[in-house]
Amino acid sequence: MGNELHRAALRESELQAELSPYWRVSVVDITGSTQSDLAESIRMNSAKDGDVLIANYQSAGKGRLDREFIAAPSSALLFSLYKKVARPREEWNFLALLTALSITEALRDLDHTNDFKVKWPNDVLVKEKKIAGLLCQAVEDGVIVGIGLNVSMQFEELPVESATSLLLENSAELDRNIIVKNILQNFQGKYALWNLHGSSQFISDYEKVCSSLNRQIQITTPNLESKQAMATGVTQLGELILEDGSHVNSADIVHLR
Repeated sequence: MGNELHRAALRESELQAELSPYWRVSVVDITGSTQSDLAESIRMNSAKDGDVLIANYQSAGKGRLDREFIAAPSSALLFSLYKKVARPREEWNFLALLTALSITEALRDLDHTNDFKVKWPNDVLVKEKKIAGLLCQAVEDGVIVGIGLNVSMQFEELPVESATSLLLENSAELDRNIIVKNILQNFQGKYALWNLHGSSQFISDYEKVCSSLNRQIQITTPNLESKQAMATGVTQLGELILEDGSHVNSADIVHLR
């Protein structure tokens, strides 16, 4: 019964009314993956710019590097959004950082007791534990962004020990309807500016919430090369800047204490 109190139904009509015309929201109870569903709609030419698909449960959810992400029904906020992009293709990687910044700011607006941070490039943390992640997928002339946020998960429902949830962190807001509205509205404003002017205006804000900077980190590249370094900032393309002046475009990082 306790879980049910924190797992209110998603209200599609309310979300659609409050978020349109910029977003077109659909809610499904069960699906394999909202990311795959939107990608299929794009292939079938039935998707439109601003489509948002939210699921109460995903049986085949995936995160970065094709990692599995499964959450108990209604315990997480699971959704994907589709936006057409006018910026040059080489700038699209910054969208992952922009989305992470939007999630962090939206959560901070709703919960002033927790200090939400970002682990480069796009994991959202509380007390060094992961509470949200996202995946960006380029499709034709746009990007699908898939987001998973742990809302009302109990400890035994967490996917890994290094994760947490809003419930476990005693967040003041656990209503997924309110949370997704705040995330989409925050992202909406940032995306419009980024699509017109690029990422330079967001670098400072991202660096302020990025807990991967100015500390020792372990970096593992896709070809499994590993090294320890200190990061000092991010570039306009979303790359991590290391203290030796080199840039990291894609890697797994671990914060070292």
